[in-house]
Amino acid sequence: MRKTLIIWVLIACQVFTVTGQENMDIFLKNPMTKYANIGILIKNVQTGLVIADYRSHNVIPPASVIKILTTATALELLGSDYRYPTYLEYSGYIEGVTLHGDLYIIGQGDPTLGSQKDGIGFFRQWTEAVRKAGIEKIDGRVIADLSYFDGDAFNPGWLLEDAGNYYAPGIFAISYMDNTMNIVLESGQPGTIARVAYTVPDVPGMTWENHIRCTHTEEDGAFVYGLPYSTQRYLTGSVPSKRGTFGIKGDLPNPGLLLAQHLTERLRNAGISVKREASYHSESDLLPRTRIHTHLSEPLGDIVARTNQHSINLFAESIYRQLGSRIAIPCSVHNAEMVVRNCWRNRGVDLTSATIKDGCGLAPQDAISAASLVQLLEYMWHSPNKDIFFASLPVSGKSGTLRSFLAGTELAGYVHAKSGTIGGTKNFAGYIDLPNGQQWAFAVMVNGASCKGKNIQPIIAQYLLDVYRRNK
Repeated sequence: MRKTLIIWVLIACQVFTVTGQENMDIFLKNPMTKYANIGILIKNVQTGLVIADYRSHNVIPPASVIKILTTATALELLGSDYRYPTYLEYSGYIEGVTLHGDLYIIGQGDPTLGSQKDGIGFFRQWTEAVRKAGIEKIDGRVIADLSYFDGDAFNPGWLLEDAGNYYAPGIFAISYMDNTMNIVLESGQPGTIARVAYTVPDVPGMTWENHIRCTHTEEDGAFVYGLPYSTQRYLTGSVPSKRGTFGIKGDLPNPGLLLAQHLTERLRNAGISVKREASYHSESDLLPRTRIHTHLSEPLGDIVARTNQHSINLFAESIYRQLGSRIAIPCSVHNAEMVVRNCWRNRGVDLTSATIKDGCGLAPQDAISAASLVQLLEYMWHSPNKDIFFASLPVSGKSGTLRSFLAGTELAGYVHAKSGTIGGTKNFAGYIDLPNGQQWAFAVMVNGASCKGKNIQPIIAQYLLDVYRRNK
């Protein structure tokens, strides 16, 4: 009897192995991916049945796929209805119509202030709040208080070569205008240096070490380098020649200060005089203050949707820092990591083998397994936050960063997932809907391929189609 049982167990294991690897030839025989580090897990979330498993415990750089870990944590701990507050407060006292003190903007991590979607309509409310407080003159200044986050505005785990670029902006307690500026260049004859004409928005005091050349290239090959708080930016690379004006994106060196400068201008234009020029504090001055207005962001559920749909690093990293507030203020990336790990340890998701250095996936040390991601996805499928989380994910062939993925196939519209891309790496993690009403949670991760991420995408698409056709 025991011998028979062992034989049946061996047969079952053999069948399972074939099921897990039967479609792997598309990776293992392709010269671009045959030597890559690959991790795959596909699992039915209703039955627990494993559909495919290939080295699912390998830890692999997740790139932007880590955003599902960040956003799921925020939904679980903060709730989809959470709104970031930003406070207007003043120090000193009001005598008549004069504030003998300073007006403060107290940041609490809202990444959406003045963003492209939200705009700057809030300035009217802020100006009215100052007027309602009886203030017509400020003999001090407008101060941006950035002390809610610690001083590591540039994540210590990020590569220095990314600093200054729009996709790796400084992360502050006050974000403004997506922490991004458009640098408008004048493109001239081939071989000449492209002149910096202006920036949008205008940032007072910016200086440039400019080495961007105009060449016969047809694409933007320019790069911006610089550190948070510094108004010096180093420009290098190339742009197309003889194009007139040509825009490239960089980060805002101090978005909180720029917000304070813009509020000062708005107040003055509204007839409220401000004696001194705007400033900022990275550490709280601990002066007694009086609150006159609370600005609330849109609900976190909406911010999570924007984060995952469009893979916004600023939003993801700001959410990540905010999580650190559950341990201590000022918020730090170290505390944020502890919060993330504790959250999922308490929910039965194993992150023991994962390395978590940020919330957006820019840190090259980030690493996580397909098995951990699928555990997370399984949990969220049964979570009260399921609907918000599921709706935040891009849809294959339809929306967000998956608009071109699986487009025109039978899986178009049926994969809800987050993608992640860096050099030689392409990852997808999310859910697949089946015609019979079943759902799969999946993670397919490919790192170290001898090609760009965009060349890996069709290979992963074909793999998912093959598995789907065999098992639907």
